[in-house]
Amino acid sequence: MNSDLLALAAHGLIDLPWWGYVVVALALTHVTIACVTIYLHRSQAHRALDLHPVVAHFFRFWLWLTTGMVTKEWVAIHRKHHAKVETADDPHSPQTRGINKVLLEGAELYRAEAKNLDTMAKYGHGAPNDWIERNLYTRYSWQGVGVMAVIDVALFGPIGLTIWAIQMLWIPITAAGIINGLGHYWGYRNFACADASTNIVPWGIVIGGEELHNNHHAYGSSAKLSSRWYEFDIGWMYIRILETLRLATVRKVAPQVKVDSTKAVADLETLQAIITHRYAVATSYAKLAKAACAAEFAALRARHGHVDLPSLRRVKRWLAADPVALPERERAKLEQTVEKSSVLQQIYHMRQELATLWSRSTESSEQLLVRLQDWCHRAEASGIAPLAQFSMQLKRYA
Repeated sequence: MNSDLLALAAHGLIDLPWWGYVVVALALTHVTIACVTIYLHRSQAHRALDLHPVVAHFFRFWLWLTTGMVTKEWVAIHRKHHAKVETADDPHSPQTRGINKVLLEGAELYRAEAKNLDTMAKYGHGAPNDWIERNLYTRYSWQGVGVMAVIDVALFGPIGLTIWAIQMLWIPITAAGIINGLGHYWGYRNFACADASTNIVPWGIVIGGEELHNNHHAYGSSAKLSSRWYEFDIGWMYIRILETLRLATVRKVAPQVKVDSTKAVADLETLQAIITHRYAVATSYAKLAKAACAAEFAALRARHGHVDLPSLRRVKRWLAADPVALPERERAKLEQTVEKSSVLQQIYHMRQELATLWSRSTESSEQLLVRLQDWCHRAEASGIAPLAQFSMQLKRYA
């Protein structure tokens, strides 16, 4: 009897080889990631899908056990991040707070913002407020992680404390640090959003699809985070499984660009498509304009010899971005660059004119359409081949 108790204390109810404990730790943390991305992020914060009450409550319960996070706090902080992105009021922008601050102290930034009652009142609407939320999940938010520690030790013995520690660190490192930090600092961009969001990698597996952060900022209310054919969002795969089992209902996904190859003139459908896909339009313009800038840079060097010019990669990034969002030093460098030739000036100013089509305006759709048609006419008559090519593509949006 005593030997059985000693064995139970040493190994817990489940005795595994070393790699078994690794698999268990990864599986448990992945469930937590799925809860964050599907329930907290896509369902609660952005209302991109509705979950069956049983599934939603399982997510709430699991997050209480493994993170101690309160749904209303997470939702409010994330919504404020979108509303105030890359400003001093953004709770966790590496652009304003520094990458090291967000990477290393992301959890501390979260806890500090959770104490902001104004943030909770303004951005936390619609979060669960039932009896169990008020009397257990919110009132005893950190007691859940203590229950998880007891469960881990009972199941796996002393090694269970290590598994528990990994569970406790997983969200602060991956979500508060990597997504909020690297997701606004390093990676690639599909869409020229007005913020610094990036896709860290095209395969969203480890962090449930949240790696595709630039796609998310482009279409914040989309339940699907992947955009290109080579991107994979495992969170979306889980959502589709839940939908098949009638445990979830998708409310919104990012619209896809439709092209009508027979169109020769921009119409109201074209205008609406440009407004809807404005980030994709800006990115596409920057790609084609890069070719025109390359040719013009070569011509400038042929005429004047050595000319101080930025890299084409920087020029492409400048043309994709809103100049107001650029740092003052880069904006000044951009203005110095375009002054070197009329071609560069035309490329730059036509990019600004294009942006006014989707900016807030008191003009009617018909007035905006006249400006769009005039823009296309001037682009095709500019003598700049990439600009003319872009205009022809733009008119085919439907």
